[in-house]
Amino acid sequence: MAMMEFQRPDGTPCRGYLAEAGKGKPGIVVIQEWWGLNPHICTIADRFAAAGFNALAPDLYQGRIAKDADEASHMMDALDFPGATHQDIRGAVDHLRAISGKVGVMGFCMGGALTIGAVVHVPHVDAGVCFYGVPPKAFADPARIRIPFQGHFASRDGWITPAVVDALEADMKAAGNPPEIYRYTADHAFFNRTRPEVYDEAASALAWERTLAFLHRHLG
Repeated sequence: MAMMEFQRPDGTPCRGYLAEAGKGKPGIVVIQEWWGLNPHICTIADRFAAAGFNALAPDLYQGRIAKDADEASHMMDALDFPGATHQDIRGAVDHLRAISGKVGVMGFCMGGALTIGAVVHVPHVDAGVCFYGVPPKAFADPARIRIPFQGHFASRDGWITPAVVDALEADMKAAGNPPEIYRYTADHAFFNRTRPEVYDEAASALAWERTLAFLHRHLG
């Protein structure tokens, strides 16, 4: 469980936090929120390793961690989403495939949106789990998702509103791949225990239980 480097498809290195469960175990790429690759995200990778997954969280901000919401917003706005998807996240998937069995992708907020980008664009991803994040359809149309997909969303979310979630679900159903969608009476970022103003212990525990069951079902 430590920081390491893996290769992106273009041959350049990317930093990431790797928590290993063992050779041949299923793999999961954990994609950060807009704050960066902070201790909270590393802790989630550790929790996955304890549950039997090789977990790799790529450092999309190259070592930078936001100190407040304004800085996080600027850092997210400056992120090259296609580059993060096709290079950093794909490189993480490829690295895990070398040490794991099947590989999934999951993420929170910005990382949830990038999860949808990854399950649409990145080859060899076997399942995706999205927490309260949806990208613009022009970047990644949910109708193009062809693998098992689970989503966790909050009813009191002013960004990823219930209407946005309903549209995602309808698009996937219309395309013939109905998703596994869960809605919680909670706020955006309800899974983040470092933010007591929005953290919901019961919703977080239930979402984690559902996530592990889904990933074990589809990744082994």
